[in-house]
Amino acid sequence: MTTAAPSAGSLEPAADSSAAPAKTVPPVSKRPRHSRHSLLRWLFVLPALLYMALFFGYPLVRNIVMSFQRYTPTTYFTGESPFTGLDNWRAVFSNELFADSLWHTAVFTVGSLAGQFTIGLALAVFFSRRFRLSGVIRAVLLLPWLVPMVVSAVVWRRVLDQDHGILNSALQTIGLADGGVPWLSSPSVALLSAIMVNIWIGIPFNMVILYGGLQEIPRQLYEAASLDGASPWRAFRSITLPLLRPVITVVLVLGFMSTVKILDLILALTSGGPADSTQTLGTVTYQLSFLQLDFGQGAVVGNVLIVISAVFAVLYLRANRADFGTGK
Repeated sequence: MTTAAPSAGSLEPAADSSAAPAKTVPPVSKRPRHSRHSLLRWLFVLPALLYMALFFGYPLVRNIVMSFQRYTPTTYFTGESPFTGLDNWRAVFSNELFADSLWHTAVFTVGSLAGQFTIGLALAVFFSRRFRLSGVIRAVLLLPWLVPMVVSAVVWRRVLDQDHGILNSALQTIGLADGGVPWLSSPSVALLSAIMVNIWIGIPFNMVILYGGLQEIPRQLYEAASLDGASPWRAFRSITLPLLRPVITVVLVLGFMSTVKILDLILALTSGGPADSTQTLGTVTYQLSFLQLDFGQGAVVGNVLIVISAVFAVLYLRANRADFGTGK
């Protein structure tokens, strides 16, 4: 029996009926490689997770547990810290000083942030126009931020002294005050004085961050707005503020989280006085824990501060997510 030869025009060889059927190669599984990459990623993240758990997670959990215990100096010797339920929380919330300190903290934080941001933004816009010695002046304006806060508070306490302070002497010299203004000794003025000092300390931080944000805005946008006849104020509202929104969010949230828990400035400036007029949540925590030695109630106020900071941290993340989602 003869086999027909393939035609000359055909490029395919004749099928061999005796050839073995072709074997299908199973697909190579990518699961082991994917698992190995996931393991490597977790290994890189593990040191940061351990650091967060050790230095942030454990103190946070310990502080929450302590707020439900009777924790006194004798606990360090006996190891006994009986569970008291909500007694510490009731004692703190029923204390008039806590309500006053909550209000003082709100006024101090809002006033400080408003002053720091407004003046910092004005200086950032001013220095965005380059001129001779602008770099030197910006460096000098950074000094309040570089000086330790306790040192700044001690200096300002001397400046605001009612009898021998530099500020009162200057006001009397130019005729704006007949007698010494009780900047730190009057309950109605002391909190305003603390806000003023904190504004002075926080202006450089706001100026530097906002100045960096302004440098990222293309100059061509302002040139186009000028050609369209837009005034400088209209360009500021329509170009600067919208494009600076992510930076503004960072500045305000970071400023809030550093201001709401402030302690060293108040202690060095007024020690919470006079008549508890400058008591904040931070100073009340210090007073309960280290002066009255009631660590349980001090932990309660500390937890309130943590909750307030956490709420604003969530708002910050949501605001950033909205900015990135809209492409701003």
